[in-house]
Amino acid sequence: MPSVDLNCDMGESFGSYLVDRDELLMKYITSANIACGYHAGDPAIMRRTVRLCLKHGVAIGAHPGLPDLAGFGRRKLQITVDEAYEMVVYQVGALMGFVLAEGAVLQHVKPHGALYNMAAVDAELSVAIAEAVYRIDSRLILFGLAGSELIQAGRKMGLRVAEEAFVDRTYRADGTLTPRSEPNAVIEEPEQAISQAIGLIKEGKVVTDKGSISLRADTLCIHGDTPNALMFAELISSRLVQEGVTLQAAAGMRG
Repeated sequence: MPSVDLNCDMGESFGSYLVDRDELLMKYITSANIACGYHAGDPAIMRRTVRLCLKHGVAIGAHPGLPDLAGFGRRKLQITVDEAYEMVVYQVGALMGFVLAEGAVLQHVKPHGALYNMAAVDAELSVAIAEAVYRIDSRLILFGLAGSELIQAGRKMGLRVAEEAFVDRTYRADGTLTPRSEPNAVIEEPEQAISQAIGLIKEGKVVTDKGSISLRADTLCIHGDTPNALMFAELISSRLVQEGVTLQAAAGMRG
């Protein structure tokens, strides 16, 4: 029977800006990627989100991003490999403090937004991120775009990795995500998202603008900040179970 982790970005409120769907989304996912204060999140939100994960039995992950609240971490910034390393250590360390204080365990690290996409194709940047994760705790799982430089760097570093695919984003033929600046980058129709999720798990394939490509998916992501996030999470989790797919956190999966 196939199995998959279903993850979602969480804790992306900060200050007086609130995203109130986190607890509702928790019902349908197995892992949460919690913002660490650079692209979103703040100390109060981090603590609250860790507690929500514990309440709902959802595995906890750190979601470090670029220092860009105004751009929600989705604008590419020029950073050095040392800066990448330091950003990841700083942010994961901040979240880990709240995790330990609540008696919980940190399962994984998944870079956010532009940092994630940059690491997918930049080998040196990927090594810096993987090294940061390894030095914090070599038992952590590194989430990265399936088949990307980040996945390769994680494996070479000796980390356990989870190859990630997206149910609410479209793909290019090289396996990278369609940039958000281009048309049809974000999937808005539920049936298209469901079909993509099922195809990834049961066939190991995803449709691109130039035909289907093979793609491994250990974990599927739903972006928590999209208008359809809650509906997608409910429908996709339900349909996957109907298709005989087991939903479980990455730490409980083989590999």
